[in-house]
Order: sequence, then structure tokens, then C-alpha cells
Amino acid sequence: MRKSLLVGLVIGAVLIGVVSVVASAGADPSPTAQASSPGDDFGRSAIWVSGTGEVTAIPDMVVVSLGVEVEEDTVQAAMDKAATAMDSVVAVLRANGVAEKDIQTQWFNIYPVRNWTEREGAIVGYQVTNTVSVKVREVDSTGHIIDAVAKAGGDLIRINGVSFTMDDPSHYYTEARAEAVADATEKAQQLADLAGVQLGAPFYISEGGGYTPTPIYMDYGMRSYGESSVPMTPINPGETEIILMVQMAFAIQ
Repeated sequence: MRKSLLVGLVIGAVLIGVVSVVASAGADPSPTAQASSPGDDFGRSAIWVSGTGEVTAIPDMVVVSLGVEVEEDTVQAAMDKAATAMDSVVAVLRANGVAEKDIQTQWFNIYPVRNWTEREGAIVGYQVTNTVSVKVREVDSTGHIIDAVAKAGGDLIRINGVSFTMDDPSHYYTEARAEAVADATEKAQQLADLAGVQLGAPFYISEGGGYTPTPIYMDYGMRSYGESSVPMTPINPGETEIILMVQMAFAIQ
């Protein structure tokens, strides 16, 4: 009797398990399905390309890094002399049409001058450096302004570099961006045609690159000005290439 009851319980459990399996297999799995995340796009079949846009621009502004450098026996003497020289330089800048907002302090430093021929490196004086960044919006007047500040600062003047830029380069970047996207799309279409597939919509795009002004270095520190006429320093803006790159991924339909 006990043996028959045990056999019946086992058979019942097996039947319940079978019914459960069949019910699970027939159930609609959609409520538990997971939607794909944006990151899943990188695992799909796609065509990845890069494109380049290049636009030629004419700079309409010059940025000049200039200042004074003074060495004296004491800090106070160096600071006083540097302040006087810098006042003269700034006055010349203003007289030549440079606005106050376009003159920005870039660097100010005081440090000791040491005689390293002696073992202790004894302090023999102090050096003061005051450097400003100047925006010259009238490009044609740059050479004249450089000559004027060099004369005002004399042997204390330091002109560290000149770079050319645009006051508002946004429209150049817009044009370069459009060219870069068009270049990438054309490449993707060509690859799709060669592979015999249909090009889908882009699902990834990234932008990089850009224009960096190239400085022109010069030093007027030891230039002497006499009463005779000195030719104006030639400053030529030339042309600037604005290059922008994009990377794009297109789905394959």
C-alpha cells in the first residue's frame, strides 16, 4: 500500500513538471523582452568613414604678445622701472587705436637673478617681466604698432610673438563642417556601392580638428632706434586654412 502511494506521488510530480514546461513554452515572451540600448548600435553591421572639410580664410585680427623685462639690484627698483616702461607702451597702444578691452595682462613675474659662477648662487639682482596680449583689429596697422611700442619700450621691450586669427570664425567652421559631412557621406555611399549593400541612415557622428594660429616669433630686445627713418616692420597675414574632420557610422539596410 505504501509502495503504491509513493509511485503515485512521483508520477504526479512528473506530470506537473511536464505541464509547467509546456505552459512556459507556449507563453508570450514579449513582456520580458529587453529593448536595445544606444550602445548596442556599435555592435551592428555598419560602414564607418571619416570626412574632411577645408576652408581658406583671410585673418582679420592680429594677436601680439609683448611686454617689458627689467633687471635691477632691488625688487622695488625693477618694479618701478618696469611700470614706467609698461605705461609708455600701453600709452602708445591706446594712441594707435587699440581699445582697453583688447589689452590683457598675460604674464607678470618677479624672480631673483643669481650668479651661478659662485658655489652658493648668490643673488645679484632681480628681474621683473610684465607681458600683455594685444588684439590688433586693423591688420594693416600691425607693423606700425609694433615699431611704435618697440621705440617706446627701448631695450626693455620684448615682443614674443605674433599670431593671426579671425574675430568671428564661426561661418568658416560652418562651411568646413558641411564639407566634412558631405565628404564622409560620399565615401560611405561609394563603399556601400562597391560592397553591393544599401546605405542606411547615420547613427554616429563625431567632430574633431580645427584651426590653430601659427605664431611668428621676433625679438626687439636689442634693437636701437635713432633719429633716422626706419622702415616699418612688414607683417603679412596671408591666408589661413581651417580644417575640420568628422567620423561617421552608417547603418547597412
